[in-house]
Amino acid sequence: MQLSRRDVLKLAALAGLSTWLQACGSNDAVDDEEDVSAELGTSQPSLAKPRILVVGAGIAGLAAAAKLQQSGYSVQILEGRERIGGRIWTSHSWDDLPVDLGASWIHGVEDNPITALADQASITRAPTDYENSVVYDQRGAELSDTQVEQLERQLGQLMEAVAELVENTDDMPLATALQQVLAELPDKPDQATLNFSLNTVIEHEYAADAEELSAQEWDSGAELDGGDVIFPGGYDQVLEQLTAGLRISTAQHVSAIDYTAAPVRVTTDKGVFEAEKVIVTVPLGVLKHASIMFTPALAASKARAIELLGSGLLNKTWLRFPSAFWPREPEIINSIDAQKGRWAEFLNIYHYVDKPVLLGFNAGAYARMLEQLSDAEIISDCMSVLRTLYGADIPEPEAWQITRWGSDEHAFGSYSFVGVGATEALRDTLAAPLDGRLFFAGEATSREYPATVHGAYLSGLRAAEEAMQL
Repeated sequence: MQLSRRDVLKLAALAGLSTWLQACGSNDAVDDEEDVSAELGTSQPSLAKPRILVVGAGIAGLAAAAKLQQSGYSVQILEGRERIGGRIWTSHSWDDLPVDLGASWIHGVEDNPITALADQASITRAPTDYENSVVYDQRGAELSDTQVEQLERQLGQLMEAVAELVENTDDMPLATALQQVLAELPDKPDQATLNFSLNTVIEHEYAADAEELSAQEWDSGAELDGGDVIFPGGYDQVLEQLTAGLRISTAQHVSAIDYTAAPVRVTTDKGVFEAEKVIVTVPLGVLKHASIMFTPALAASKARAIELLGSGLLNKTWLRFPSAFWPREPEIINSIDAQKGRWAEFLNIYHYVDKPVLLGFNAGAYARMLEQLSDAEIISDCMSVLRTLYGADIPEPEAWQITRWGSDEHAFGSYSFVGVGATEALRDTLAAPLDGRLFFAGEATSREYPATVHGAYLSGLRAAEEAMQL
């Protein structure tokens, strides 16, 4: 069933706006409907409709399960982690400041189902003004507004030339196309500043190096209007609106799914679960690593979609200092470095919550390199950059939290991108149901809003609708 964007947004408003009831089902496999009914409780709707398993308790899985439960289906979620949320991950290690190690923003607040969830619970949000920023050169000198505007125009003109170049050619890496355009210019731009622009504007946005991105379709997908906001109190507040009465079994590492015939058999390290239908919401990186064995093997078209679509990497480093040695303004702190991708962007958390905290981002190859280092080595590298900007006498951080999404076995990456030779149509292939028994959701399956929380959420509603229709 093909849903229009308006239909999907209407479903979004219906599917998730309920209050949180702590859900923590047994880790033992349950095979009969009577046991499930008992664990769900008498307040649940009739369980006469087919039983459905959802693999993954990220926001796509939670949205799908909530929609199905509200429609009277017996639902159970199997989650490999010991927590829910997937790539929405709010740490509460610091008592006075929730730290979002995964998703941070609602991207485009207008007509966004995540906005509706936040409104329902009256969750505090803070807008991000990306123009409220500063750029420092390699010596630590601040660029003027005119110089920053020149950088923006330069990159825009180069990307327009790239688009013209690849319009009638075979696909190639975005970096290759850019080099071909640069080769035709009589006056070459400074490489360090060009690398900075490319890294902060494109590579951070898509969590991949220009060498990995499709020159033809790197920027496909749609955007919602209204600007971006963050959650000073943590993104996990959104999850609390989704799971009223849902049965969620955590620490269930799914290793195999046999959908040869009904019932579908899902094997975990705790046992075997059976259901008439299964919705798979694991990240693309998990599918690319073949962490789950499918029987029969996935169709060649779906396997090719998994191969060509990319699983990108954007890591975060949260640094907490004894006091703020930088000003409350601006919101975004940028640094040009001789090494491409090295600590080019910081979010000034001090601006939002009056705490002496900076959040550094690294994407692509530089992020992968940092993942191999110790925390101390990562902090040393970061502090070297900050001391160039703010002086040699600034203090060391007193606490930190660092992500390594690339080596996380439940993710193997941050979010998806369109790789060389891929097209956005492959997202539809990835999302396509198999044999009326196996369904797929997650941000990588969203053609319209990939790499976003709302794209993942809407994909869960779409998969639930498909499971009910087929």
